[in-house]
Amino acid sequence: MKKLVIFGVGLIGGSLALSLKRRLPSLHVTGVGRNGESLKAALDLRVINEMAISPATAMQNADMVVIAAPVAQTPAILKLIAPHIESNTVITDVGSTKSDIVDYAAAILGDQFPQFVPGHPIAGAEKSGVAAARADLFDGKNIVLTPSDATSPAATKQVRDMWLHTNAKVCEMSASHHDHIFAAVSHLPHLLAFALVSNLVSRPDAEELFGFAAGGFRDFSRIAGSSPEMWRDISLANRNALLAEIDSYQATLQQMRALLEAKDGKALQTMFEQASQARNDWAESQTTNLPAKKQDADA
Repeated sequence: MKKLVIFGVGLIGGSLALSLKRRLPSLHVTGVGRNGESLKAALDLRVINEMAISPATAMQNADMVVIAAPVAQTPAILKLIAPHIESNTVITDVGSTKSDIVDYAAAILGDQFPQFVPGHPIAGAEKSGVAAARADLFDGKNIVLTPSDATSPAATKQVRDMWLHTNAKVCEMSASHHDHIFAAVSHLPHLLAFALVSNLVSRPDAEELFGFAAGGFRDFSRIAGSSPEMWRDISLANRNALLAEIDSYQATLQQMRALLEAKDGKALQTMFEQASQARNDWAESQTTNLPAKKQDADA
């Protein structure tokens, strides 16, 4: 890969560029975006080598195109680049929803659809923008690819190899299965964090509440500092799966409320113990499964 084009040089797009440059120092990265100031910042930070105004200019001789903009912008970007996709160019994205993106790409790209490999890096931070980008963001993180039956195996391999260069772990699954999983473990937690902060800030005593908030509130609400635009788009794109997860969560809250009303301490403790054990087991697995060295992830 000699030329990488990134649409949306923010946290994810910028971190991808920085990470790849660790392994591919001669890689030429072209940034494209709707915010000229953000692109100028990316250029000043040496995240990208050049900024392009037009998609036609950016796409010339591109080996890989990464759409790292909010998911709602993906269809428009696909329409912009479709006339300029060369036969050897591979396109991928980093969106948190996949079924909708696959449908958009199939409809927009037509005969070029096999060159599109849907992807989702499971990495991020509560801060957005290129200034938050860092080269180690994907170290040990999971990258999910959701190629369809029509996707070119060669294109999938190129995207897989790109992510392996970032020291990430790559797996594949269907787009629908991806959306079901991440509605539960990513999208719902973000909605809950936004909901809690929204609830507290709307109260008459909000200033006092925030004045006494400490570690527990900080840990739970951290992801409410994420990009509102991005999470609006994700929530709407994965609406059906997310509605099902909200219903499931509300059922658990109702169960907990019933136990509180009944003053059933034993049942509450059992519920808490099961959740605590599951969470601790998960946390331990996260620390023991990380690759010790970069070459381990590439093996």
